[in-house]
Amino acid sequence: MSRNFRCGDFLLSLARPLVMGIVNLTPDSFSGDGLANDVSMAIEHAHRQIEEGADLLDLGAESSRPGATPTSLDDELRRLIPVLESLKGCGVPLSVDTYKPEVMVAALDRGASMINDIYALRMPGALSAVNSSQCGICLMHMQGQPLSMQRQPSYKDVVSEVRSFLDSRVAEAVAAGIALDRLLLDPGFCFGKTLDHNLELFRHLDRLSTQGVPILAGISRKSMLGTIVNRTVDQRLAASLAAAVLAAQRGAAILRVHDVAATRDALAVWQALKV
Repeated sequence: MSRNFRCGDFLLSLARPLVMGIVNLTPDSFSGDGLANDVSMAIEHAHRQIEEGADLLDLGAESSRPGATPTSLDDELRRLIPVLESLKGCGVPLSVDTYKPEVMVAALDRGASMINDIYALRMPGALSAVNSSQCGICLMHMQGQPLSMQRQPSYKDVVSEVRSFLDSRVAEAVAAGIALDRLLLDPGFCFGKTLDHNLELFRHLDRLSTQGVPILAGISRKSMLGTIVNRTVDQRLAASLAAAVLAAQRGAAILRVHDVAATRDALAVWQALKV
């Protein structure tokens, strides 16, 4: 696995697991932390995550929770751009969670260092929107689309099918001129998967990397944890921390989380005590 990740003007060492703080700019986030209607609060939240030790921030202005309907281009840009422009120069890479090529271009023009794409650059124009820059890119697996992905997800072998998909997306990105050290892979927990699918992917997280591309794991507060511990979204901190440490043990290079300080503490203890 590459020990560095190229992310715009940043070259991030992956000698330890990195923590990516989530900044939800939506009105309907599954985790209840959407900040779509308060730019100043969103900016304050982002700076607080940096103070707590976030290595990167991930800004998302369109909800991708199960059952979510698409957000218009104008609404996504209206939510995103003021926050992105205010955070430019904050000292950490700014990732934008979007699948729209127009948003990718606008974000990169305004200082974003990374694109986090739930469609893995499959939308027309997405590859060309990113391949001429030096931005980092996260390619995620999703079966179906957010509106319907959790209705009847089905696989014959979820681990091999997700790995095959990610392998094909890496190959297409490389063919378009994108260097391997600019890529991350996300298995897409809870994006078109049952609990059993999620658990199987998690147990074999170390098998999902292809061509040495690092894994980003986004498990924080998700429904799979709620099902396991029978707790509501606001009661899943302990479960999220356990999942973060276990993901790191299985080779995840970046952890996308809501609770930055607590995650950094949990990882610090794991790193100090691991054999």
